[in-house]
Amino acid sequence: MPLQRVARRSVPDEVFDQLLGELLGGDLGPGQPLPSERRLAEVLGVSRPAVREAIQRMASAGLVEVRQGDATTVRDFRRYGGLDLLPRLLLAGGDLDLDVARSILEARLHVGPKIAELAALRGGPELAPALDEAVTALAAEKDPVGRQRRALDYWTLLVDAADSITFRLMFNSMRAAYEPALELLATVIDEKVEAYQALTEAVRDRDPARATERAHDLLGLATTALMAAIDTLEEG
Repeated sequence: MPLQRVARRSVPDEVFDQLLGELLGGDLGPGQPLPSERRLAEVLGVSRPAVREAIQRMASAGLVEVRQGDATTVRDFRRYGGLDLLPRLLLAGGDLDLDVARSILEARLHVGPKIAELAALRGGPELAPALDEAVTALAAEKDPVGRQRRALDYWTLLVDAADSITFRLMFNSMRAAYEPALELLATVIDEKVEAYQALTEAVRDRDPARATERAHDLLGLATTALMAAIDTLEEG
């Protein structure tokens, strides 16, 4: 995708966004030098300080390497990028990237049960009333997209109770990645209230092993349906 002039001047966020799009889209490959600040400022129609700030943000994110007196080079985002890239990767260029979608589902299926285990250990009976309310809200919700949001609310409670900053940041990134696709997910996933109730009971009983199993069962239903949908899309 060719770089485009930025509508307003001195807007490093927009400059960063365009450069990131070039990098994730493969137009700027690993080891390739970025154009000079001066050249980027000319092409984008912004000030050099705006370009400099955007490049510094990319360097802080590990996406480029800045060497004093030398060209700024692109780094491989697959090796140095963070989970914050997931939303952009999932909907690169406005189209759903099926490989990225599959990888998110795989991670969700493996991380979710561990979160449930920790929530049972650290939340237990104290967490159960809030989970009961979330399940009641899920059961009462008739709108398919709304049901997906209620399911996310439930998992937010589990993540909070798991009390792990690493899992919390992973959850935040994964949620940001698939929230834009909720309408699509709603046509594929039928959230089973009974599965959420069974997981809640395991947490209430402070039974980490059963919570792990119930979470895997719950997420496995959605994963199977979504994987099948992805396979259908690929065949199409």
